[in-house]
Formats: sequence, structure tokens, C-alpha cells
Amino acid sequence: MAKKSKVTHTSGKRKRAVARATLKPGTGKIKINNRALEIWGTQLLRLRIKEPLILSGKHASAFDFRITVRGGGVTGQADAIRLAIGRALVDIDSKLKNVLADYDRTLLVADVRRKEAGKPNSHGKARAKRQKSYR
Repeated sequence: MAKKSKVTHTSGKRKRAVARATLKPGTGKIKINNRALEIWGTQLLRLRIKEPLILSGKHASAFDFRITVRGGGVTGQADAIRLAIGRALVDIDSKLKNVLADYDRTLLVADVRRKEAGKPNSHGKARAKRQKSYR
């Protein structure tokens, strides 16, 4: 019987951004919305996305990542991608869990903070109050 290849599907969220990652055995290519990582976002965001790959060492070059990300801004998307990649690597090798968690917990656990809802008569801001006027 043919040996099944290990394919892993994970997801990550940050604010309004949702990233879905598929990890397959390959040569270390990373595609985000069908574009290579090298042409996606800024240098700082690319380095942020590569953090879990750098920490994993040899695992990064043995797999291809195909990532779809929607919603939010570019920084939220980068953090969602980072979380999805971290979770995928832990699915492949559970020994990486402690390495990633010791470096930064948000590589494995979603940041649950969200935008505070606006209140009535607050002029668009969640905590804004009317200014007092004694006239």
C-alpha cells in the first residue's frame, strides 16, 4: 500500500484577520494568497512571519506552506499567518511546542483582544464623553 503523505491544515486569527494554512512535504516554499512570501508585505512583517520557521530549524525546509488570509490589516494578517504556521509545525513535531511557547506564546495561542464596541452618544469612540460646557 502506498505511504500517505502528511498534510496538515491549521488556522490562526488576530483581530479581524483569519489565516488558513496547509502544510505539505516539499522544499520550504511559502505562498500567501498564491504569492511568494518574498513579495508579500514589508520586510518587518516577513521577518515576523518567519519567526516560527527560524525557531523550528530543519522543519522549515522540509515542508511547503500554502496560506490563505482574509480580513483585517496587514499587521493583523501577519500575526494570523504566524499563528497558523506555528500551530502547523507543532502538529508535525510536538517537541517544538515548548520551544515556540518559550520564545513567544502568541505563536501557539490566539490573542483574544478585540476592538471595544462603540457606545451611544460617544461620537464614534468607545470611551469618549461629551465635553463639559458651562455656557
